[in-house]
Amino acid sequence: MTRRVLLLTHTGRDDARDVARACAKALTGHGIVVRVPTAEARDLELEPGAYDPPLELTSAEHSAGDDCELALVIGGDGTILRAVEITHDSGTPVLGVNLGHVGFLAEAEHDDVESTIEAIVERRYSAEDRLALDVRVYQDGELVTSTFALNEASVEKAARERMIEVVVEVDGRPLSRWGCDGVVCATPTGSTAYNFSAGGPVVWPGVEALLMVPISAHALFARPMVVAPTSVLAVELIARTDGRGVLWCDGRRAVDLPPGARIEVRRGDTPVRLVRLHEAPFTDRLVAKFGLSVEGWRGSAERRRRQGTDA
Repeated sequence: MTRRVLLLTHTGRDDARDVARACAKALTGHGIVVRVPTAEARDLELEPGAYDPPLELTSAEHSAGDDCELALVIGGDGTILRAVEITHDSGTPVLGVNLGHVGFLAEAEHDDVESTIEAIVERRYSAEDRLALDVRVYQDGELVTSTFALNEASVEKAARERMIEVVVEVDGRPLSRWGCDGVVCATPTGSTAYNFSAGGPVVWPGVEALLMVPISAHALFARPMVVAPTSVLAVELIARTDGRGVLWCDGRRAVDLPPGARIEVRRGDTPVRLVRLHEAPFTDRLVAKFGLSVEGWRGSAERRRRQGTDA
């Protein structure tokens, strides 16, 4: 059976282009077919026939992941989120190699490329399902947009000088009215992204929940909230106001929101699949990605000392 990997790259970076070329050479060297979007192959200066097996080129973006065992993504979180868009319909797992800044969604770093290729070749990886959001926009009771998000769906003011007036709702019941810069509805995966910057809580990926976080709200009750994964969150822009908004999904897809628009956010039916190469605890990932100080921690050493004494 033919093995096939989709290669997606931030082609605007010299280091990403170099790594992508090396990955294509290494994977095909082990008999794995590498599929590359046509425009990216051109940017990478890849000649399909120069590889054995030859590279597969595709111009059909949203079916690019079909029949691929995984998508290997070279770049930062933005590139990984683009890969999630491309692979969402096919359910292809996404493996990110971070060449960006924090790279919270990435599983490997630049220095791990060789071991990452070995793990792919030897099938030493697993896929982890992450809760995604189903996002719907209604205007005058009519559905006008339906999309998804891995990190968050944020309703934001469209004009810098003007707030938006919103009523937020949980499970069909109104909760509060806010004059604010926006509202973030996030997943646990997205809790370390925009939600984190807006003052929301960090939620471990194993927790099934939805988050709602106001941005600069002028209200007495405007606190981050964590609700059940079965809940439905809604944000309504107050009609008869001048405040226009914009919906951003994962910071990539935008929808203009006139006054009176209603945005509903719920758990999606289709999770996003992220590849894991090792079982490092999420706590270790937080410490590494944010450079957190753990100086003075004696947990493991203290336990070993006590165990030695008890023996």
